Amino acid sequence: MTSDDLHIRRAEEADADELFALAREFGLTFRPERKAFDAALPQLLRDDDVMLIAAVVGGRVQGYLLGFVHLTLFANGPIAWVEEAMVQSGSRRQGIGRALLVEFETWARSREAGYVAMATRRAPEFYHALGYEASATMFRKVLR
Repeated sequence: MTSDDLHIRRAEEADADELFALAREFGLTFRPERKAFDAALPQLLRDDDVMLIAAVVGGRVQGYLLGFVHLTLFANGPIAWVEEAMVQSGSRRQGIGRALLVEFETWARSREAGYVAMATRRAPEFYHALGYEASATMFRKVLR
């Protein structure tokens, strides 16, 4: 793949099947269900505080990133949060993840976010190479 083959764009409802397949590959704690996915996708696509972008190579979605911008009190304004970032296992190490994050960072800056954060234990070398640093421990409680 060359960089000319990669196109980063906003996700569309027509991407649903490929996005769902990637979300199922991503899911660890939860197993994505199609009914819930189909209910959430249109809402996410309509929300101005959400960025759902797709990485398309050869007409196929090979990755996606779902992120949000929201207001905070402690950071003197908005911050950006990456909720999901997924590249198809056979397409990794080709610049797709980097391109998704760069596009998200550009959007976050345009929304005047103070920083971008995410919770992940995967690929720390990748995130360090993009200028991210470890910042906190995440706690969670599964409610369902």
